[in-house]
Amino acid sequence: MQQRGSDQYSPRRDDEMKHELQGMLRGERPSRAEEWRDPEPAADDDPQLAGGPVRPGAGGAEREQDDEAFRFELARYLRRTDFPADRPELLAALDENHAPEPLVETVRADLPPEHAYQNVQEVAVALGHHPRA
Repeated sequence: MQQRGSDQYSPRRDDEMKHELQGMLRGERPSRAEEWRDPEPAADDDPQLAGGPVRPGAGGAEREQDDEAFRFELARYLRRTDFPADRPELLAALDENHAPEPLVETVRADLPPEHAYQNVQEVAVALGHHPRA
């Protein structure tokens, strides 16, 4: 009998599992027969966390939520040790921390370059995302 690396499953079950995985590894389509098991796509009304400027017409509470979500997303990729920093240093930190491209582009395009920022809050305000009143 041939020695196997693991005795957790039988050779028959190992072959079944290998066959099940082939669809996921090779295909560019869902591998499940039951459509209800597939993950749902993002909804149209899901908030865009790193979407740059707030949507036109967003008012009051909706704008506060967008501002808060933007600051949260920015804080996920900028550490306290990254400050104080100017725009090139912030862009380098975002790149190093694998920030999403829309967030990097917002900072690159809209953040004034001639200022040293002390924290995420200052960066968010400079990008037009104001704290709660």
